[in-house]
Amino acid sequence: MFSTNPSSSSSKSPGREAGLEEVLERIQRLTNGSEGKGKPSDSTSMGSISPENHYRASSPSSLESGLAGRVGEAAPKSQPQEHSIAVPPGSPAYLKVTGSLDEPMLPIEPASLYEAGLSETLVEELAVRFLFNRGEASGRQVADQLKLSFRLVEPILTRLKAQQMVAYAGASSVNDYVYVMTDAGRDRAKRYMQKTTYFGSAPVRLSDYIAGVKLQSVEHQHPSREALRKAFSDLLVSPALLARLGPAINSGRGMFLYGYPGNGKTSIAERVTRTFGQFIWIPRCILVEGEIIRIFDPMMHEESEPEPSQGLIDHSPVDPRWIRIRRPTIVAGGELTMPMLEVAHNPVSNICDSPLQVKSNCGVLLIDDFGRQRMTVDELLNRWIVPLEKRHDYLSLPSGKKIQVPFDQLVIFSTNLEPKNLVDDAFLRRIPYKIEVQNPTEDAFRKLFEIMCKALKVPYRAEMIDYLIAKHYKPFDRPYRNCHPRDLLLQVRSYCYYNSVPLELRFEYLDFAVENYFSIM
Repeated sequence: MFSTNPSSSSSKSPGREAGLEEVLERIQRLTNGSEGKGKPSDSTSMGSISPENHYRASSPSSLESGLAGRVGEAAPKSQPQEHSIAVPPGSPAYLKVTGSLDEPMLPIEPASLYEAGLSETLVEELAVRFLFNRGEASGRQVADQLKLSFRLVEPILTRLKAQQMVAYAGASSVNDYVYVMTDAGRDRAKRYMQKTTYFGSAPVRLSDYIAGVKLQSVEHQHPSREALRKAFSDLLVSPALLARLGPAINSGRGMFLYGYPGNGKTSIAERVTRTFGQFIWIPRCILVEGEIIRIFDPMMHEESEPEPSQGLIDHSPVDPRWIRIRRPTIVAGGELTMPMLEVAHNPVSNICDSPLQVKSNCGVLLIDDFGRQRMTVDELLNRWIVPLEKRHDYLSLPSGKKIQVPFDQLVIFSTNLEPKNLVDDAFLRRIPYKIEVQNPTEDAFRKLFEIMCKALKVPYRAEMIDYLIAKHYKPFDRPYRNCHPRDLLLQVRSYCYYNSVPLELRFEYLDFAVENYFSIM
């Protein structure tokens, strides 16, 4: 029989009561974020968004030296030097500081359309255009398409049903239905389509985007020597060059990388992003003066799915209007033109696309082969001379209005030309670091051959490199370049494959490679 006396029940099972208290205490710790993998500590609780909320990193250690050239696989991820930032005043409550340098910010799902900065009319337009193009969809499918919580979308669908804009085609899941457009609904959808054909993710306010950029700014990232060593571990970089790169990257401003072609300027620039934190959150699109501007570009951004929650209950779901990506590295070479630096407007769909500098915010923007673009140097100078100094840019919308957006990236100009012959002093002043990537020494050149032989699976023979230098370099005062070992070895490998001979270094193979490679150089 079961006892109805609470005191007798308690006296009979003291172990059960203690176990229950322990379970409740553990659940409380989990929900408070003090236990579980990936949860922030109390001092960096995601529940606080006050100016006193900061994040810090541990202090890295010393540097190992290298020489200039490729070593092998991608470098392990690095941690920036100890640093803290305060949350900017006026930041939206749903943008939380995480306490992690690899992921400084986390957008939490807003509790209402008001908190999300959305009107019911805008959400209705998106839902109606989606149903018009899809034909039929459940309420949760509509919410997934708009990247909003179902509880925020359901009242709007209910209102459309009451207005006879949509009808039920059947039941879906619990408390959900499959919706189809009525004739009146299709007429309304056609009017909405004349405004724009966009029916993707609900947009984020411009002010929220600006706040997100400030929280994840490259100016708050201060990589140490150890961080640089890890980021450039797959390159051989001279200690002198690394010592000059470190302060330039820490500044978060801009730099010139110049020198002879083939010495790895582009490779160095592409690895700078590794010295910063790994991930940032960007909105899929933003709403500015009634215009929807897409920010996320799958061709330029690398999406990285967040790790699943480790707690029993996820009390802070992520706002799906934002997407987690690796800090971007946007490269623009000779194809760069002035329209690529402005908002791109499609007159048919009335959808706008953000320019390169906006897509590179919180990352690195590399202008490769500077001076050889289709646009003149003076045009680029006049376009960016103010943003490089003020750290914000002005963009023109299709309506003619101008908006201010962050210009928050490390801009790297890589060129084979002398910078002072390209631009005037006013522009050079706004690029505080000018770093020359010099030719490798003979010892470094030999080391590069040894490394590349291992990478290309060509048996290394030191006497063959002695022969190459003595016959083909020194008699002609031919300068060493970091790219030569790789390029010559690839020619040797192709020669061996074609002639069906063992892959190895021989005098005649090197002579063949040199004759082809340097025939007009």
